[in-house]
Amino acid sequence: MYELLNIEVLTLLFFGLLFLFIMLGVPLAFVLGGLSVIFLYFEQGPIAFYLIASKMWDLMETSSLIAIPLYVFMAMLLERSGVAHDLYRMMHLWWGGVRGGLAIGTVGICTIFAAMSGISGAAVVTMGTIALPQMLSRGYDKQLALGAINAGGGWGILIPPSILMVLYALITEVSVGKLFAAGVFPGLLLFALVSIYIGVRCWFQPHLGPALPKEERASWSEKIGALRSVFLPIFIIVIVLGAIFGGFATVTEAAAVGVFGALVASAVNRKLTWTVVSQSSLRTFRLTTIITWIVFAAHAYSMAYTAMGAEEFITHITQQIPGGKWGALGFMMFVLFILGMVLDPVGIMLITLPVFLPLVASHGFDPVWFGILFVVMMEISYMTPPFGFNLFYLRSVAPPDVTMKDIYWSVGPYTLVELTGLFLIVLFPAIALWLPNYLFQ
Repeated sequence: MYELLNIEVLTLLFFGLLFLFIMLGVPLAFVLGGLSVIFLYFEQGPIAFYLIASKMWDLMETSSLIAIPLYVFMAMLLERSGVAHDLYRMMHLWWGGVRGGLAIGTVGICTIFAAMSGISGAAVVTMGTIALPQMLSRGYDKQLALGAINAGGGWGILIPPSILMVLYALITEVSVGKLFAAGVFPGLLLFALVSIYIGVRCWFQPHLGPALPKEERASWSEKIGALRSVFLPIFIIVIVLGAIFGGFATVTEAAAVGVFGALVASAVNRKLTWTVVSQSSLRTFRLTTIITWIVFAAHAYSMAYTAMGAEEFITHITQQIPGGKWGALGFMMFVLFILGMVLDPVGIMLITLPVFLPLVASHGFDPVWFGILFVVMMEISYMTPPFGFNLFYLRSVAPPDVTMKDIYWSVGPYTLVELTGLFLIVLFPAIALWLPNYLFQ
């Protein structure tokens, strides 16, 4: 009983200090690394420093880490390649005559963009720059338009390729390829649910998303001609996902193929300049450095908590949660939802997974299926106030008359729609598991 009480106090202190320093504005890597060193020192003495160094060395030898800068670089290039402008013109011509069509077309572009890049911000910034002014000028409701971009932009971490899935695979040691395959149908499900929500709401409330006047609608020849804009995105998606699912390349090798596709897309659209490449490289270097140090520090943090007796404590907590394994799953999803309001997804993943994984294993949940639930919750966290990243990405490119209050209020209905999608994946696990089971028998 004394040992159990001791780990309870240590857990409260361990995570309490974490949140305290984060709220004070200390960088996450410093907080995770510093706390892990201090607690490990008092737990095991000076040998703790050698343990941390050994853990970092093992992690640096993980080949999957190479995929992270490659996918980031691919996303940075695609953001400047002009592909999104061509896609939006095509969606505008095909869907403009439908109530809510521009918003549905926007989330469709976000889906395509998600399948070409592995991060969330690229689609939000691009669509906030291109699609939002167009929708507002056509009389679309602010909150409907803002929410569509917020929701669709987050799919970059769910629809493969996904940097967050690569990190999840590093921590859980599951197959990255299986995770990528598992994210395809859930991503399409969320796209369908959000599109249905927009379409149904605009059908009953036409003023929210008015259709283009007949004289402004495109002819069939213009629509057919605009389809050429999908060739480059399809080319990139096919060479990346086709290489992985076809067994021709590993996830890391496919990331290099994706960079090649992004370079080709930029060259075709005459955007491949030294300035574009150098700026994309610099942004990739900065973002990758941040991610890598957080990963290193979080592994040390996980090791420190394990050394304190986390497994016994988690087993005890599990026994207190009503509802059995489904109660435990609901508890984990609730914790992720709350943390998503105040922390970034990478930090949440690296803080909570060491605690959640023993629960997942003890209840017999498929780690790939749980990974998809986890990523969906992280995608929701990108759009939930007060600190959802997509909210600030969108504010940075929105017109001056769009306030932060408008952006905050826009996410409510879309959050409920995406939580509905999460419930369907829980209810029907085959939505996530059928494709990986079929491809990786």
